[in-house]
Amino acid sequence: MTEIARTTAHPPADQEALLPPGYEELPSNWGRWGQDDDLGTLNLITDEARARGAAEARTGRVVSLAHPVDPVVVAGGRPGPPRLVPMPAPLLQTMVYVGSPSLATVDTMTVTTHHVALTHIDALGHVTVDGRVYPGVPLDEATAGGTLNRASTTAFVDGVVTRGVLLDLAVGGRLDPATAVTAADLEEAETRSGVRVTSGDALVVRGGWTRHLPRPEPAPWLSLGAVLWMADRGVGLIASDIGDRPPQLGEVMPLHAVALARLGTPLVDNAAVDALGDVCAELDRWSFLFTLGAPPFRGLTGVPVNPLAVF
Repeated sequence: MTEIARTTAHPPADQEALLPPGYEELPSNWGRWGQDDDLGTLNLITDEARARGAAEARTGRVVSLAHPVDPVVVAGGRPGPPRLVPMPAPLLQTMVYVGSPSLATVDTMTVTTHHVALTHIDALGHVTVDGRVYPGVPLDEATAGGTLNRASTTAFVDGVVTRGVLLDLAVGGRLDPATAVTAADLEEAETRSGVRVTSGDALVVRGGWTRHLPRPEPAPWLSLGAVLWMADRGVGLIASDIGDRPPQLGEVMPLHAVALARLGTPLVDNAAVDALGDVCAELDRWSFLFTLGAPPFRGLTGVPVNPLAVF
């Protein structure tokens, strides 16, 4: 079982009523890898874990875990304002590439990173705990200069390579609405798969829901018990097609407030998992090489990603 630190949090008095009983006993990895750490549980993805993942790539079959994105034109497609960066301003880009005849086409992208329809990875500094971000840095210090200088997407610049394990909670179907996924549910799915989740694995959870599609019923969510189970197994990264229940009075969001902010476990939000579930069922293989190459953007709270499962 993985060692997890438990720290006592001291919330402001006016927030105490909003916190659940036993809040101070929630696990935390703050300080586990030092006060200068920005990787969180990516530290668990060792060379051994990467080699274990590489051994899973036997046939070369690849499945994407990202939803496709259809761009939406903003302001009629006109270029945005120039920025003080060592790159040509959008207007200059357009003037260079638009001629008679045109030699190339260009774009200026504005991305709403944490959109529910976009597969993206949350940086550890995306969510605060008592005014601090992982691993206990005051928010004003972490955001000094206008971007995240701690617990940001800088941690993902070198990519993530490890073994991935799919726990399919509803093989061939989907979970019932408003289901709270428990540790026992994860254990049951693990038993079906025949693969034990171990330290440094990327855990992919399938509930059979596409969260951005309009539905009259509430979606399932991962419970605190499920998140604590992941922590005990030493999961290095979580990717799922289900997430947190909308915040309720007296509760915390297990994935974002505990796994991400306290344990330092990066989250791939809004993963597309159905195709992976089909392939795993077809091959009767529930482990694979998991790779994630994030855009090399530093200092952000998250970036779009296209995780790949390689069999």
